[in-house]
Amino acid sequence: QVQLVESGGGLVQAGGSLRLSCAASGLTFRRYAMGWFRQAPGKEPDFVASIIWSTGTTTYSDSVKGRFTISRDNAKNTVNLQMNSLKPEDTAVYYCATRPVGGQYDSWGQGTQVTVSS
Repeated sequence: QVQLVESGGGLVQAGGSLRLSCAASGLTFRRYAMGWFRQAPGKEPDFVASIIWSTGTTTYSDSVKGRFTISRDNAKNTVNLQMNSLKPEDTAVYYCATRPVGGQYDSWGQGTQVTVSS
């Protein structure tokens, strides 16, 4: 079964950077997309970015476009989210998720906390 483990969260000042990683197992990678979502307490997750494994095609939310970069590492079975120029509004629990190409997100990690201070 699919297992996702996020890492790299922490506390950073506004304008700083963090790099999140999602280690994945149990995937047929060429048939999946990987995504990052973020969630405030008591609210639904918001889409951040995604990448189609086989093609490298990326999609970003307007709020992070130009600041965040999603990438994949085939050798390590890992998806990364490089977050630059961080803002306090980026504070959230960040979750890694997967979906079949053409399908819905159906597997989720436990999340990693990102806190951006002014």
